[in-house]
Amino acid sequence: MNDGLCGIIPVFKPGGWTSFDVVAKLRGILHTKKIGHSGTLDPIATGVLPIFIGKATRAADLLPDSKKTYKAGFRLGVTTDTQDITGEVLSASEIFVSREELERACEGFVGNIMQTPPMYSAVKVGGKKLCDLARRGETAERSAKARRIDFISIWEYDEHTREGVLCTSVSKGTYIRTLINDIGEALGCGGVMTSLQRQSAGGFGLDDCYTLEQLQQAADEGSLDRIIAPTESVFTGTYESIQLGERETVMYKNGVRLRLEQVGAENAKEHKTVCIFGFGGAFLGLGLLDTDDRLLKSVRNFY
Repeated sequence: MNDGLCGIIPVFKPGGWTSFDVVAKLRGILHTKKIGHSGTLDPIATGVLPIFIGKATRAADLLPDSKKTYKAGFRLGVTTDTQDITGEVLSASEIFVSREELERACEGFVGNIMQTPPMYSAVKVGGKKLCDLARRGETAERSAKARRIDFISIWEYDEHTREGVLCTSVSKGTYIRTLINDIGEALGCGGVMTSLQRQSAGGFGLDDCYTLEQLQQAADEGSLDRIIAPTESVFTGTYESIQLGERETVMYKNGVRLRLEQVGAENAKEHKTVCIFGFGGAFLGLGLLDTDDRLLKSVRNFY
């Protein structure tokens, strides 16, 4: 096993694979056990899946860019138990919906909304996954969660078939199939998701992604080091950096809280998250410039 690997790889998830399938495949390709991902994608979905390796797995829940963009196919006039085209049909409607009506309905979901997680999801209620309950024909009470929709743009729409494609940017934890279901409900006819591609996540886009085949080839050629992005790459574009001296590096790694003047931040006026680099340039982690206590406090370490 190669448990010394550390960093991030934006992977293009193929259709028909679960996010867990991708992780399992990469464990074999990379010969390492410690792998995680940021943001589960349904088997029907393709697109950007950031993969975290080794100590970088500690960064998965701290990404400063938590917005995600999607391109989704949809069909109005039908609902299913999974809220996508793979599920069992629950209802059908012949209600005509014009493009203008559709766009007006979408406008009602832009901004801060409350969204109830679907039964076919990995959300846990009472320690049990909703999807496991759903497969047994059971339901459970779910609490609506606050989500944000930045925009919904209708790229394509055929008024005769009531099928189309939309693009949307949403906050972490938003279910696109539930969004489409709710838009269909607002129109009085129902709606299901027919396809989904995540176009960006965690600061990575489709053009940044590697296929599983490319990663296998890189592993065979011994060139994975040119593909794996360093952990700090997802933070340095957002946060300022602090470079510690040799003595301060030892103190910090021993758990000592350094005074702001010891790290060259004596002029800091407000609380601020920063990237911390040790003597020699190694990325140590994220820290907080606490201007009340006048200390550099650790947020998450990666050494």
